[in-house]
Amino acid sequence: MADPADSHANQGETESRKLNKQMLGKLLVIAVLMFGFGYGLVPVYKKICEVTGVNFLTPKDATVEAPANTQVDKSRTITVEFDGNSQGPWRFRPTVSSLQVHPGEMTQVVYEVVNKQSRKMDAQAIPSYAPQQAAAFFKKVECFCFTQQTLGPNQAKEMPVVFYIDPAIPKDVKLITLSYTFFEIAGQPDKAG
Repeated sequence: MADPADSHANQGETESRKLNKQMLGKLLVIAVLMFGFGYGLVPVYKKICEVTGVNFLTPKDATVEAPANTQVDKSRTITVEFDGNSQGPWRFRPTVSSLQVHPGEMTQVVYEVVNKQSRKMDAQAIPSYAPQQAAAFFKKVECFCFTQQTLGPNQAKEMPVVFYIDPAIPKDVKLITLSYTFFEIAGQPDKAG
């Protein structure tokens, strides 16, 4: 004859396994959803930025070269303010806060970055412009934002931006802010190893 206590213990054990399997299923679903959210976050962020006009990403324009036969418009002056934002244990900033430029005039500004870590890092800069309409007229010929930057432990680096402002820029634009956000790119393979 079966002991009722054993039967009750087996039933409790079966119920416990059933609950464990349900919990495991829920945790797996949550893990898959979290991975999907993380994977989809970058394209969603880019689309939101594009729609709202905030932190607009500007890829390298292969057609932008030094302006040929462009006349510098000496009758107009535009103030260009430079800003640097960073996410991480490093210093990132422009060497000048603003410049006065004439439309069509080739100009260079330098940003400096210092990796304050004792390890190598790969990073990328993303530009944004204010007002947003200025982005179409702000022509970068050379920019550190075109490629990823690798900084060694405690390395300091000066990075140039060579640009000109298209003389076709609307006359009411008298101030442009060029802002870069500099952030570490996680998950890059170690090139030394």
